[in-house]
Amino acid sequence: MRVVSFLPSATEIVAALGHLDDIVGVSHECDFPPSVRSRDVVTSSAIDSRATPVAIDTAVRDFVDSGRPLYDVRVDRVAELAPDVMVTQVVCDVCAVSEGDVRALAARLRPRPEVVTLGATTLDGIFDDIRSVASALGVTDRADALVEQARGRMRVVHETLKTARAPRPRVAVIEWTDPVFAAGHWVPEMVYRAGGEDVLAEPGEHSRTRTLDVVRDADPELILIAPCGFDLERAAADAERALATDAWSWARARQVWAVDANAYLSRPGPRVVDGIELLAKVLHPSLFGGPDSSAARRIA
Repeated sequence: MRVVSFLPSATEIVAALGHLDDIVGVSHECDFPPSVRSRDVVTSSAIDSRATPVAIDTAVRDFVDSGRPLYDVRVDRVAELAPDVMVTQVVCDVCAVSEGDVRALAARLRPRPEVVTLGATTLDGIFDDIRSVASALGVTDRADALVEQARGRMRVVHETLKTARAPRPRVAVIEWTDPVFAAGHWVPEMVYRAGGEDVLAEPGEHSRTRTLDVVRDADPELILIAPCGFDLERAAADAERALATDAWSWARARQVWAVDANAYLSRPGPRVVDGIELLAKVLHPSLFGGPDSSAARRIA
């Protein structure tokens, strides 16, 4: 079995199902498990990820409005890798190579690889996607075991909260600071399962822009700055930059945390359970202990 993954969550799913060694090609963003960095990288991005949040947002909108592709695929290299399975997604138009491009590429290859499309917007959807990948790999029993293990870990968090009759703090998860986007999809459900109440989004809905007035009026007790696709250091820098402005001055009196969204929130794969456990530590440190400083950091 030879697998080319066009997004990080797919790579993590394949690896968690025991087929890490079958991955022959990955996207430029795939970095977990760490050994996948040695695989052939078959995509690249036209966006400078080092730019400020507003500059990245502007660049993305310019590319989309002009119809130019955000990502380049090394078509010849993919053909040389001769994949049996290629994994793509339909959740976000700007987060990875489009499903249409991947399917068009698959149609040109001989033999034609199977294309698996991930489309989860909820935790149950993530578990369904894991089963879809497992089916393509011929290891459906491993998917069942992986999902049951994940549900078991979530039950532990739930029972701990239930036994303690823990109150649910009001939480705002900001996945982009300029413009402000409230994290949607599976994140509100993660917050709920971690013992909080998301005041800006509902489970399954797309991430959407929110004015700062809306964020302030939602009266969050905790604000989590978790820029989509970025690590803790970038999250902390974005949080500090935002809090230094007059527009965000009201938030300095709240708990503000920077979170490694890239590892724990952004990717709809097996590590969402790690993310729930991390959020439980942020929201309820007296019950679960404080979060690891490499995963979350309090800013205010």
